[in-house]
Order: sequence, then structure tokens, then C-alpha cells
Amino acid sequence: MKFYDFLDKSPKIDGLVVIEGEDPILAQRALDAVLDRLLPEDMRALNCDVFDGPESESIGRAAGDAVNAMPFLADRRVVVVRNCQRLRAQPRRDLWAVAESVPDGNTLVLEDLFSPAKKTKPEPYGQLAGRRALRIDTTPNADVRERFVRETLEALGAKAQPRVITILAESDADVGSIRNDLEKLALLGRTITVADLERESLSVEDPKAWQYAAAVVEGRPDEALAIAFELFANDPRGAAVPLASALAGEFALLWELARPGGGALPPRHRWRERTLRPIARRIGERRARYGYESAVRGFEAVVTGRIDDPRSMIELLTADLASRLALLR
Repeated sequence: MKFYDFLDKSPKIDGLVVIEGEDPILAQRALDAVLDRLLPEDMRALNCDVFDGPESESIGRAAGDAVNAMPFLADRRVVVVRNCQRLRAQPRRDLWAVAESVPDGNTLVLEDLFSPAKKTKPEPYGQLAGRRALRIDTTPNADVRERFVRETLEALGAKAQPRVITILAESDADVGSIRNDLEKLALLGRTITVADLERESLSVEDPKAWQYAAAVVEGRPDEALAIAFELFANDPRGAAVPLASALAGEFALLWELARPGGGALPPRHRWRERTLRPIARRIGERRARYGYESAVRGFEAVVTGRIDDPRSMIELLTADLASRLALLR
């Protein structure tokens, strides 16, 4: 079931829900909607357990114990396991054994962000479950992006030319990038034009530089370098500038959040609070500042021509941040 079909049709929710697809923003909204339907806010502390699958020891046993517990002053217990797509093979098997025997009245929600249209190994939970689960597909297509754009504009109290909506809907951008762009462009205080979008928006450019930066700060340096090398294959001399710029921007946000008192993100970046604040707490202000200053030095070295090999600079910068900032998991 597509994401908006789930919101619009409110299908019955039984023992197993699989949130699949490829968009973490829509996945969060789907999870919020599931919880809103199953448990009142004041009942969640006692009747809802949320696990980060890769970070939880013996996730199969932990989820099994939780989902088999009796609800407390509520109709059901809800157990959520997030980031299942990052689980190794054996924990995935252990968790699936739990999913096959959820007791009547309780619900297990598995966030497994694989595209249901792709054949992957291990087999995604949605494909294993078939019709036994309520499957919510968060993969954005043009229709999903168009509706998301219209909803975001309405929430921001902003307007855009019809062509702007069409461009964003037909782009390959994830909805997080789209929301980020619209939040930024809404600050103009006028109808967003195509010229505004082309001048300011990352969604109509290659978003891979920002994907690279996110992978670095989230502790996935191998994935970050794979993205960077793909950009260098297309633009051997010019790729380092957006990569270093995006990395500096990412660490600037972390540095702000890591300041004493917690800091606050600019309005156009607040949608990333949930992801970035835990990282900022973990690495701390000093290391966030180090990351920012290192990325800025790399950017300056590229644009001033002080280095002859931009690709090697990005590779060394990535490795240095992964080790010095203890971002390797």
C-alpha cells in the first residue's frame, strides 16, 4: 500500500506492519500515523517499545520479550524496530521469527527501508510477509512528491508557481531535500518562481554531495567515499567543491547543536533535528568544530588551487574525520 493510500484509507492494523520503501521522512510520518491510530499519546510510555535494530543487542530476543508482554491499561502493546535494513543476516532471521508469531492483540512494526520493487538479499521483510502484513511503501514517485510539495507549501503558508511544483514532483529528489528547499525558499516571503528554484534549490541539482556529507557524519565513511568517487567520475576537477561545501555545512549544523544549551537549527534545517541532535551529543562541540574547520580548509584549498589532486584531498579528509571524530561504528 502506497504511503498516501495508507493515510487516506486508514486500513485495519493487525499484528504486523512493515514500513518499506526508500524515504526516511515518509517512513517517520507513516510510523507516527500508525502509533496515532493504535495508542493514545498518554498510553505510549507504558505500552510502546521502540528499538534501533542495529544498535540493540539480541534484537530478536528483545523484540520478542516486548511484543509478548501484556498491555498495561490499554488495548494492545506496540513494538517498533527501526532501521531493520541495516541488520545483519542472523539478527534479521531472529527478528523474523518473532514477526511470525506476534500474539493476538499486539502489534509489531518493522521499519525495513528496502524498495518493494527490487530484489535484494537478504529478502526484505515486506516480501517475506506478503499479505500477512500491512505494508506501507514510502518510495516517492511523481504523484507522491507533488502531493508532498503542496502539503509543505500549505504548512509553510507559502505559494509557488505551478511549474515549480511540476519540477519538484518530476525530480528524483528525496522528500527531505524538497522540504529543505521549500523551507528555505519560503523565507523569500513571495510566490516561489522557477528562477528562485534554479538559483537556490538543491533538489534540481545533484543531491549526492549532501548524501556524502550525511554518510560521513553518520559514521558510514565507505559509503561516503563511494558517493564521492561517483561524483569524481563525472567531474574529476569540480566535484571536490560541492563535496567539501556540503561537509562544512553538515558539521556547521552539528557544531550549533553541540553548543552548551543545545543550540538551535535554522528554520530551513529543523526537519533534520531528529537525526543530527543525537550525533551532535555523541561527538561533542570540540569535535564538531574540528570537522567544520577541516572541511572549510579543504574547500579553500580547492577553490584557491593550492592542491593538485582534489580527489585525494576528499579521500584523506573523509578518512581523517572518520578516525579523529570517532565516527566509525
